[in-house]
Amino acid sequence: MGFADLLEEVGGFGRYQWLHVTLISLPGLLMASQNLLNNFVSGIPGHHCSLPANHSLYNLSQYQVEEKQYIKAFIPMDSSGTRLDRCRRYVEPQWQLLVANNNANVSMLQTEGCLDGWTFDSSEFLATTVSEWELVCSLRPLKQMIQTIYMGGVLTGAIIFGGLSDRFGRRSILIWSYLQLGILGCSSALSPSYSTYCIFRFLSGMAVSGIILNGVSLKVEWIPTKERTLVGTLSSFFFTFGQMILAGLAYWLRDWRKLQVVACAPMFLFFSYSWWYAESARWSVLNRRSEEALKNLHRVARINGKPEVVDKLTLEVLHSHMNKEIESSHSRFTAYDLLRTRGMRRISICLVVVWFSTSFAYYGLAMDLQKFGVSIYQIQIIFGAVDFPAKLMALGMLTYLGRRVSQATCLFLSALIIFANIFVPTDMQTIRTVLACLGKGFTSASFTTVYLYTGELYPTVIRQTGMGFVSTMARVGSMAAPAVLILDEVFPALPSVVYGGAAVLAGCFACFLPETLDVPLPDTIEDVEERWSGTSPAPRQEEGVSLKEGVDFGGRGVVSTEGVTLKELKEAEGTGLNAL
Repeated sequence: MGFADLLEEVGGFGRYQWLHVTLISLPGLLMASQNLLNNFVSGIPGHHCSLPANHSLYNLSQYQVEEKQYIKAFIPMDSSGTRLDRCRRYVEPQWQLLVANNNANVSMLQTEGCLDGWTFDSSEFLATTVSEWELVCSLRPLKQMIQTIYMGGVLTGAIIFGGLSDRFGRRSILIWSYLQLGILGCSSALSPSYSTYCIFRFLSGMAVSGIILNGVSLKVEWIPTKERTLVGTLSSFFFTFGQMILAGLAYWLRDWRKLQVVACAPMFLFFSYSWWYAESARWSVLNRRSEEALKNLHRVARINGKPEVVDKLTLEVLHSHMNKEIESSHSRFTAYDLLRTRGMRRISICLVVVWFSTSFAYYGLAMDLQKFGVSIYQIQIIFGAVDFPAKLMALGMLTYLGRRVSQATCLFLSALIIFANIFVPTDMQTIRTVLACLGKGFTSASFTTVYLYTGELYPTVIRQTGMGFVSTMARVGSMAAPAVLILDEVFPALPSVVYGGAAVLAGCFACFLPETLDVPLPDTIEDVEERWSGTSPAPRQEEGVSLKEGVDFGGRGVVSTEGVTLKELKEAEGTGLNAL
């Protein structure tokens, strides 16, 4: 017996758990905004070179053209011949090009760079970082660098906050992360320069990592085993809704500074109510804060309508349920412990590949929305909406097929769709977009699965360190994904080959992970080794007791014999323990 039994005694998945899960999941509505914000904050408006300051319209009347057409005398067409060149202009105005049926050889006309800056179209975006700091043409890589720097912050946050939360608690780091994102996120809207904005985005990324990782662990550690699948999947829908909310906010505001503030200001609301959260009782006991754990368990019992449990649940009862875990927690754990033993090493290596490839494929598809040839706001809503059926499918698979099959299936299906898109002609844009949406849906379902799966595989004593470790690889994948897109200059299908190949590799590694369906959360590394390393567990005596009936336990609290093993009952009779 262990903490799972205590959780059932104080109400299982009761009123407190509903409130707890809902309040922690609400910020997920804006986590999508943070991760995908660069699509809109740094959207690339239509643009062309600004016209020379000394240009004159004195002779336009003779050509009988509309004023908006005269720009063709200053700006050449691009290589496709369908739109104005974005980075070049004629050295001298070419008025003859305005004459109908002219035979001028435009390839011989002299051009130059945009010496007077650029003129940006405001029909899709009123203002973005790209238009404000002119991140186009030779400076275009700086636009994507914003997202890379942000993901670098998320990576750094996973490393730092993962270890800190195992030392200082999930609740305290989560509260701090809300405040950090609220302050720095809103401050980034006031950035006077590109470099300042990048610094704020890096620090905001750290806070996002702290919110996601600690939110997941704090939810999982207060939820009974049988409800984890449902709660984990339904919680992920907040992120899905968030993608659609982001599209609505971006369409409404169309100004990057306003959008930045609106996406970050609600963090102050989450910070204000986060003090209501109860620290993980599992973590408190394993970090020698049993009194705090007992106080939180009493509070949960009262909220769940189990006031009678308060008097029966004592420190002695708490320790008897978690005696083995308490003994194991006397040691400090580091990232090295994730690889030190056979079972932990197997889990960590497989999860590293799964997290990297899932994030790699996901952000490869989600961070280049302007390539689809339709409104960026519409495609964002479509990409969000496709998550609903994908995650409902994942919920059914997680419930009936288990975690391992679900994880591998989502990865293999996403790879299959990515590969299929290679063979669809580029002029069949609708089919290519539909396949891209399906691929994104399966990678999203893979994300949902791996978040739940990782929390169930790593033991409590090092869960956050493990989450931080594998999440670090996910951030490496999200940083590498945009860079792969430039491979289309070598061979158009090469990015899809790389994304799909990574998903296939991850699916293979997922097959070697142990199954956790309906398995209680492990609390110690020894639990992991006994269950999943393939070695025989060392014999140990069960020391758990139940609270359903009272037994005099040597003056140390009222406990029960219900659920105690026969061996324990015989030992109890021999030492004067009298059952009711």
